[in-house]
Amino acid sequence: MKLFAGSRTISGRLTRMNLLVSGTVLLLAALAFFSYDLISFRESLVSSLASAAQIIGENSVSALTFDDPISAEATLEGLRRSPDVVSAELVTEDGQVFAEYHAPGEEYVASGRRLRDDEMEHDWITGRRLLLGRRVMFQGKSVGVVYITATLSEIGQRARHYLLITVVILLFCMVAALLISSASQRLVAQPIVLLAATARSVSREKDYSVRAGPPGGSAEMADLTGAFNDMLQQIELQDGALSRARDELEVRVHERTAELQAANRELEAFSYTVAHDLRGPLDSIGGIAFILAHAEQGSQEERRELLDRLQVSTHNMAALIDDLLNFSRASTVALKKDEVDLSVMAREIAEELRSPEPERDVEFQIAELPPVQADAGLMRIVMDNLLRNAWKYTSHHKKACIEIGAKLQNGRMVYFVRDDGAGFDPQLADQVFQPFHRLHSKSEFAGTGVGLATVQRILERHGGAIWAEGQMEKGATFYFTM
Repeated sequence: MKLFAGSRTISGRLTRMNLLVSGTVLLLAALAFFSYDLISFRESLVSSLASAAQIIGENSVSALTFDDPISAEATLEGLRRSPDVVSAELVTEDGQVFAEYHAPGEEYVASGRRLRDDEMEHDWITGRRLLLGRRVMFQGKSVGVVYITATLSEIGQRARHYLLITVVILLFCMVAALLISSASQRLVAQPIVLLAATARSVSREKDYSVRAGPPGGSAEMADLTGAFNDMLQQIELQDGALSRARDELEVRVHERTAELQAANRELEAFSYTVAHDLRGPLDSIGGIAFILAHAEQGSQEERRELLDRLQVSTHNMAALIDDLLNFSRASTVALKKDEVDLSVMAREIAEELRSPEPERDVEFQIAELPPVQADAGLMRIVMDNLLRNAWKYTSHHKKACIEIGAKLQNGRMVYFVRDDGAGFDPQLADQVFQPFHRLHSKSEFAGTGVGLATVQRILERHGGAIWAEGQMEKGATFYFTM
């Protein structure tokens, strides 16, 4: 793969590929022929040595029987006519060298290689020598072993011949491959090169109106050029759409960034609430439980007071958890819109507020409100938060009035919840709906600062809005639309 990657043009890669394929096939063929010839030569040499060993063994039986090493050496001298044989030994049954032969100028001794007792014949290759051993049999019994050593130098000569032939054929194939590559470049590479030049021009100039010229040659190249021109046409159309979408995306990113910043502020406030407001009741519960566990001598009244404080702490913590769940639910629950009667809902909530505190002198003025198309469960949270706020912030007044009504303003229906309670500083009106933010201290009025933020989120999901007006100790009015 690196060989092909070294060329940047398709014509160069085609040339290298042809050369590589031709050279590889030739080398594999030469290697296969050489391997076959090597195996054939070895088998032929082994067969020749085995025949010579058998003849020597048959002619040396009498010499071994009558202990005549001179006769045995004369028999071994007959191997002088075999140019490949460099040495031979006749070994007695007890492993002693009985007679031996060495070709002129050779001192090679086949030591260290011996037949096993159960072997009749065996051969070994040691370096550039082939050693063959064969038993000498007489009347079914072994009387000795003949070892003949031959040289394998002819294999080297054959290898050089094959190498020379391979080089000559390889050069011829390289020339043929170059000629074939030249022809293939005209037939295949040239149309692709022209198409690549058009692609580079389009990429550099960003001018998608350019089209590739009609190709010559195969139908495949015509299809490729046609598909390339169709692609340019689609890109030209999509480029305009992409430019418009980019502008729209920038606007949406700006909007989402603002939403994310608001969400981060809510998350910071939420973390603060969990870390402080929710831990406060838990610490109080833990402290009271500890006191109860160790106040064995305390009076019944003291225990009752501690239990009351424990109940208040758990109630505060439960209220905070409910507010947090409602705040989360306001953003995640799927809307299921039905016709909702806000007047009936307001009266039910008013009765719920009066039930635990019947001694309070609070007048509810609930008008007949036009029905709305909304999620009944979420609108219950809206009305409950607005009315409980009014009930809470009028608690310091001996007599109070809470009014629920609606009016047509600028062609749309505006609903409102008005009270004559503690009110708020009009300069802080923009902070009223910030989550986990309170305009009054806990010592004045209990609360989590989540309710109005939940109301705002629910109304925004219904396509509406909410705003507030108020004066210190003159009450507050919350207006909302659907």
